[in-house]
Amino acid sequence: MGPFLGSWIRASALAFYILSALFADSFVIIFVITVVLAALDFWVVKNVSGRILVGLRWWNEINDQGESIWRFECLDQESLARINQNDSWLFWWTLYLNAVAWTILGILSLIRFRADYILVVGVCLSLGIANIIGFTKCRKDAKKKIQAFASRTIASRVSSTIQSAFSVV
Repeated sequence: MGPFLGSWIRASALAFYILSALFADSFVIIFVITVVLAALDFWVVKNVSGRILVGLRWWNEINDQGESIWRFECLDQESLARINQNDSWLFWWTLYLNAVAWTILGILSLIRFRADYILVVGVCLSLGIANIIGFTKCRKDAKKKIQAFASRTIASRVSSTIQSAFSVV
């Protein structure tokens, strides 16, 4: 899978919505196909593109007490170093631009007094924002883990160097 699959799916949801809003009369068809494309985009970004392009994966669970628990996965340092920075850049920019595009379409729907289309935009925007929140939290969690690992490694090296220096004496 190339880095453009997620972008293509995302673009297809936006393009279908825009073109069908201009040329089609059936709101139900527009709603169903646009939401299915946006849901497909959400799933591909969350479970495939995020893992391949930036080495991150997230999910949210509800425990027995009804509390929401965020779970994050990140590739190890060696695997992260092999990630193409251009692919990573494409991933993050399209993630944010998708939300911007749906926001603009939502504003246009408000201006045109098309409340039914605001529903479509709201669903698509909420899926995009869920991915933004999930991957942003995941990236912050990964950075904390990397910093903690680096601190432990440096402390271990310093400790062993000091022990070696005193054992020579």
